[in-house]
Amino acid sequence: SLVILKDMGPRWKGKNAEAQALADPMSKIVSQLQSSLIQSDSRALLSGNDTRLEANSEQANLLIRSCFGQPIWHSMTADSDKQWFQLGLEEAFFMCYSLKCIKIVGEDNCPKNAEEVWHYMKSCTPSFPYLYKAYLHLRLKNWVVRPGLQYGGDFVAYRHHPSFVHSEYVVLVSSEENGDANGRLKVWSDLHCAVRLSGGVAKTLLVIHISEHGESDNSTSFLDGSSVDELTITRWSAEQSREDLRKTKGLPPTLLQASQHTSFARVTRVAKLLLVIAPTTTVRVAWGHP
Repeated sequence: SLVILKDMGPRWKGKNAEAQALADPMSKIVSQLQSSLIQSDSRALLSGNDTRLEANSEQANLLIRSCFGQPIWHSMTADSDKQWFQLGLEEAFFMCYSLKCIKIVGEDNCPKNAEEVWHYMKSCTPSFPYLYKAYLHLRLKNWVVRPGLQYGGDFVAYRHHPSFVHSEYVVLVSSEENGDANGRLKVWSDLHCAVRLSGGVAKTLLVIHISEHGESDNSTSFLDGSSVDELTITRWSAEQSREDLRKTKGLPPTLLQASQHTSFARVTRVAKLLLVIAPTTTVRVAWGHP
């Protein structure tokens, strides 16, 4: 992580939840789903801003356990084991492009290639390339990623299935060229609000910052040409700082104190520079009165 601050940590639901999650890792469930969908040559239908996937009973169980999509309950009939699932744009593209376990078709029932799907999803949501890059980054680390609108974020991230553990992070996506993907984090007051809201629901604010490196977001090459920085941000606590000093034998962290007029992108660049100069240090971003 670029900026390292104390986070809330996992909050498991029940005594045996952590043990159950460890015994059934998310990577294993996703691998089982991937194999099943490939074997059945599964196809998902583009429908507006969503994609609909038909699944058999085994696949429906795996989709629920791996937290992909939402079941459309009224689509299930008594004489069939088929169930329709509604996938978000990021979920559908991840399963099509990264897992390569489904084909995405249009209304003509003809499969679309990756570039066609990319352009379609970008036309639905202009910030899709940045949101997907962040989604991909977290999913490849075996985080469960769900919509974060309820908490004022782009996503929320879970360590495992939501039935076992509460979400740990509220995720906001930002970029060098376009700022926040959904028009937030333009001023420090936005960041104050995001941190307050995240802390109020016992979650850590995680900013996924996308660096384009001059790569256009008009094709899937954006995924290889861009890079990701993770920033976890919380309110600075003087008491916590004193505790940290004891743990690090008196070696203080680097404190980056920013004024409310400093842009978020500028702070990111300065923090990167500090880590180049002293890569073993911890960079803290603070504002307001400690």
